[in-house]
Amino acid sequence: MANGDRQRRRSHPSSVHSLSFGRQSSEEVLSLIGGPGFSRLVFCNDPHCLQASILKYAGNHVSSTKYNIATFLPKSLFEQFRRVANVYFLLCALLSFTPLSPYSALSNVLPLVVVIGVTMGKEILEDWRRQMQDIEVNNRLVKVHRGGGVFDNIKWKDLKVGAVVKVDKDEYFPADLILLSSSYDEAICYVETMNLDGETNLKMKQALDVTSKLQEDLDFNDFKAVIRCEDPNANLYSFVGSLEFENEQHHPLGPQQLLLRDSKLRNTDYIYGVVIFAGQDTKVVQNSTAPPSKRSKIERRTDKLVYLLFAGLVLISFIGSVFFGLWTSDDITEDGSMTRWYLRPDNTEIYYNPRKASIAAILHFLTALMLYSYFIPISLYVSIEIVKVLQSIFINQDLNMYYEEGDKPARARTSNLNEELGQVETILSDKTGTLTCNSMEFIKCSIAGTAYGIGVTEVERALTRRKRLPDEEVHGDDTSDNAHKASVKGFNFFDERIMNGEWINQPHRDVIQSFLRLMAVCHTAIPEVAEDRREVTYEAESPDEAAFVVAARELGFEFFDRTQGSVSIRELDLVSGKRVERNYKLLNVLEFSSSRKRMSVIVRDEDDGKLLLLSKGADSVMFGRLSEDGREFEARTKEHVGEYADEGLRTMVLAYRELGEDEYREFDEAFRAAKNIVSADRDEMVEEVEDRIEKNLILLGATAVEDKLQNGVPDCIDKLAQAGIKLWVLTGDKMETAINIGYACSLLRQGMKQIIISSETPERVALLKAGDDLAVSAAAKANVVDQINRGKTLIKESRESSDAVALVIDGTSLAFALEDDVKDAFFELAIGCASVICCRSSPKQKALVTRLVKIRTGGTTLAIGDGANDVGMLQEADIGIGISGLEGMQAVMSSDIAIAQFRFLERLLLVHGHWCYRRISSMICYFFYKNIVFGFTLFYFEAYTSFSGEAAYNDWYLALYNVFFTSLPVIALGVFDQDVSAVLCLRFPLLYQEGIHNLLFSWKRILGWAFNGTVSATCIFFFCIRAVEAQAFRKGGEVVGYEILGATMYTCVVWVVNCQIALSISYFTYIQHLFIWGGIVLWYVFVLAYGYLDPYISTTAYMVFVEACAPALSFWLVTLFAVISSLVPYFTYSAIQIRFFPLYHQMIHWVRNDGQANDPEFCRLVKQRSLQPTTVGYSARFEASSKRLDKKPEQATTNIE
Repeated sequence: MANGDRQRRRSHPSSVHSLSFGRQSSEEVLSLIGGPGFSRLVFCNDPHCLQASILKYAGNHVSSTKYNIATFLPKSLFEQFRRVANVYFLLCALLSFTPLSPYSALSNVLPLVVVIGVTMGKEILEDWRRQMQDIEVNNRLVKVHRGGGVFDNIKWKDLKVGAVVKVDKDEYFPADLILLSSSYDEAICYVETMNLDGETNLKMKQALDVTSKLQEDLDFNDFKAVIRCEDPNANLYSFVGSLEFENEQHHPLGPQQLLLRDSKLRNTDYIYGVVIFAGQDTKVVQNSTAPPSKRSKIERRTDKLVYLLFAGLVLISFIGSVFFGLWTSDDITEDGSMTRWYLRPDNTEIYYNPRKASIAAILHFLTALMLYSYFIPISLYVSIEIVKVLQSIFINQDLNMYYEEGDKPARARTSNLNEELGQVETILSDKTGTLTCNSMEFIKCSIAGTAYGIGVTEVERALTRRKRLPDEEVHGDDTSDNAHKASVKGFNFFDERIMNGEWINQPHRDVIQSFLRLMAVCHTAIPEVAEDRREVTYEAESPDEAAFVVAARELGFEFFDRTQGSVSIRELDLVSGKRVERNYKLLNVLEFSSSRKRMSVIVRDEDDGKLLLLSKGADSVMFGRLSEDGREFEARTKEHVGEYADEGLRTMVLAYRELGEDEYREFDEAFRAAKNIVSADRDEMVEEVEDRIEKNLILLGATAVEDKLQNGVPDCIDKLAQAGIKLWVLTGDKMETAINIGYACSLLRQGMKQIIISSETPERVALLKAGDDLAVSAAAKANVVDQINRGKTLIKESRESSDAVALVIDGTSLAFALEDDVKDAFFELAIGCASVICCRSSPKQKALVTRLVKIRTGGTTLAIGDGANDVGMLQEADIGIGISGLEGMQAVMSSDIAIAQFRFLERLLLVHGHWCYRRISSMICYFFYKNIVFGFTLFYFEAYTSFSGEAAYNDWYLALYNVFFTSLPVIALGVFDQDVSAVLCLRFPLLYQEGIHNLLFSWKRILGWAFNGTVSATCIFFFCIRAVEAQAFRKGGEVVGYEILGATMYTCVVWVVNCQIALSISYFTYIQHLFIWGGIVLWYVFVLAYGYLDPYISTTAYMVFVEACAPALSFWLVTLFAVISSLVPYFTYSAIQIRFFPLYHQMIHWVRNDGQANDPEFCRLVKQRSLQPTTVGYSARFEASSKRLDKKPEQATTNIE
């Protein structure tokens, strides 16, 4: 407890953070308790009492599994038979037990059982993995009060509502708790909610005063209380309840006392809390909605193909039944004579009775439906699932998408969308943490009108190219930057003039001292001193604030301690020239808000007793608060701030002033009075008081921090643009920052026209001041509509001149643009632009924009983000990509695929996406081809035999065709085939356009494969039937029977479909050779072994190969010529198509095979085949600049306001 006592003595001041935002008046809270939705009753420290047992609240066991022992079979079977194809095969399996069946029941049921069993096995494996994760979480340990002031460890799953728990530092909260006390005297604690909302900054919670004294284990020996609160709900940011403790007095509870499950205790030794929601009732579980079911466009088209084949199956069954009925009715004429007397129609069953021909035709129709079931590939879906799982494994194991620094590989969290990665038309991307690192670095500053810091940002490099400055100016700075790049996180600043204490030699050293002191004092960061006291680290509410404190430390002003009412720093004394410790008494914190855009602290220097107001904020509000005497450096500082903003840096202006005692006393009284007011306009009154004192400031300077672009982002965007993919940026940042990042990424470029739709118009500002909300809304909407219409006009003009146009819109305007009566016009404008940047976007707006693009374009959309505010966007898009960066795991857990860096998107789409799209497309086309070949040979034989319902092949030939003899080669095609290598995929991004325009799975290509299958079946059947029907097949002169004809045709089919896939494959591996030729060998081994079985088992296959087929030369000759004749049409078509109408990948084959893959001229010729021009990215910028080489560069910006 010594450490806890030390922390209590050094407790943090409640004034550091205003806790009032989470408090409600007692009347407001208590008026809700007991009403609808507020009926929960919790008996603290007595979870097993009789009253608690009657309530039967949920336990703390959680489960994310899809099935359990009781529900697995019915649920899984339901999932399998939601597919129409499986229902059809089930009906065929049931009918196979009737006399209608053309084959044995076992040969029909076994393949269905195998296919369904494999799929259900996959479901079991996935659910078992989820079960293992649940077991790990449920078996975590937590300390629970057992009585007598003793806390023992129990498993999370055994925790009950009402139990008092003790959670230590860096542990997760096991359930939703009400904070009772902590290791700090003021009962505050710091919580990290990264797992809930993605935010890395710490949030402070504070217990009620009445329970804050319960700071030892023994204090809970006699603790009893009752909590009445709201019922379980999904709202993470609100809570209403009351605590009845000591003399039945009711104390209101709010969000400030609520600790949510899966958040982590930080910077606090321990806390005590009572469980109010457990297990499924916790807010995090209430928020965990099932991810939307996503299916790829290819899979949906495959379903349509299955329906089409089923319709064709019904049609040919109907046609066959009609002919069967007509021919059967003619077997006995009116005079009683028999046409086909050898069939004995006068003595037959109802299935062939001429006198009941209509009934016989109906029964034949059912038989035909079963017989032609082989048109539909029973193993298609399970084969696709197997292939997709294997493709996902390759994605996961790709070392080129492994982020070594963070030890984070790519993770395909679902395999359903692999091929969709090759068809992305639009990417909707977050900015902070996705395009940028979400790691702020202090890089430059302006002090006393002098600019310090010589680092070069990514944006500055882009701007230099944009302004066409000499390269030497950039490279010189870049060299210095790289040579002296700091290794301290958050600090990438170098300038010898003020580093290492050299600032004391600068002309305005007193201003520099005040500037650095302000950075070290004006904040709410928490210092953490390592045990060896050699290093101080900081926990701050934002990365910006942490960067300021680190910069102050690195420049000689080290913030190292925060006590109950003071801030301590080590700084260089100007008089003595030595480092001294100085304490500043912290009197007030004037918090930052989006409306104030600034943050201030009031401190007293304990050495000289001066009262100081230290303030930092946005330049838009700070310059207007300067005194006449404090504007000495204003002009130069404004100039520097403008330059920093152009370089994509986040700026903050720093100023201060001294306060008089009377002035401060008057402010403090007014400030406290405003804080204690309980009314709707309380916050406005507080801001009014703060506003009165934050005036007449003296300017010190400005800071500039960089939210750095991730490595490889510009190159990645350039490649994606060349591939024909459009990129929309949806960010919560302000417009200026987003535009600057756009230049750095080459989404914007010199000479590109910009349509800027902003809500900050003079008319709107005037209406806001007037306070007419309805008029403001109506005028703002009308203004947005007008700007959109003017933008559409500009788009039409730009099309005539082939100029690229960019759209930039702020969040307020976007809200109106997404309304039902405006969104069509907005989309028409946006889709005509080369790039779109939406600024100040809320999470809901991101999701709505994604939905709009997905629905209106009809193309594949991909959303990529890293934070909790991106979850809606990720789930709304066809594909959601989560960045496993610094913003927690909520985006990753809601994504379909997780990668560590934005640059990996290039390889994920252009390589794996293209390969998966091509493989799945080719695989499905081939699947239908081979089944059409097989099915039409059955149909031709049926027609040849007067639609008798007799199968051409043995029962087990039929059953094993899709399962063994032809399935493995197609799986190998789906897993291993490559039309071009990964290197060439990246070198020729336009290859990706094959997927965007769906060239490989278009209806034209599908019907082409279907026609090829029909041609192959026709060649096989008629070649076989004409070659053997009148020929002596054995030495005794016997002609073939149907069992020999069936074996011969089957052999030809196996050869043809396997040789066809060999012709289709672009990239052979030994596995493909094994499966293709092994499938043919397997057929010969099977027919040989199966023929040796008892005739009762092998039936028509008995010794057919050994005694009839193998000894006959004609069998081998028929096989050879049938295979050649079946493949010649495809080979001829392919030769003509490749020679005169090549696709992209075939052109690249030429380039590669000719050894000219590195020849710029050949690459340019291939690029000219692009179906759409590249309008953004470095390549487009270079081409645009080349056209303007002899012209004066000008930026054409259309600022529509």
